[in-house]
Amino acid sequence: MTNRYTALIIPARISEPVRVETIETDQRTLQGLVGGDLETVTRGNWHVYLNAEGVITHLPVNLRAAQLMYDCGLDLAGVARGTAVILGHGGHGEDADVPEHLIRLAEEFFDTRLIA
Repeated sequence: MTNRYTALIIPARISEPVRVETIETDQRTLQGLVGGDLETVTRGNWHVYLNAEGVITHLPVNLRAAQLMYDCGLDLAGVARGTAVILGHGGHGEDADVPEHLIRLAEEFFDTRLIA
């Protein structure tokens, strides 16, 4: 059984829109979104999935994700490469919906409406 949660997805390429969508959070889906093996960075009630080999494989720097994370107290300037997928934490460490405060911050930071 797979679970579906609301995620904040931030592509590295500025030409691709930041989006909020409901995704399955199985390993295969998450690896497909980030383009490879997963690296997880945790902060408070949320975590971000990144490509574990993003630096080694020279994926594009994700300036938008790095800045959003920096504003949340997490410095990912050298690590945030490729697409970033942000989800919340459930009660026992499992994935959950991305926290509303991160969606609001992203809307403000990227000057775009992410949820209708």
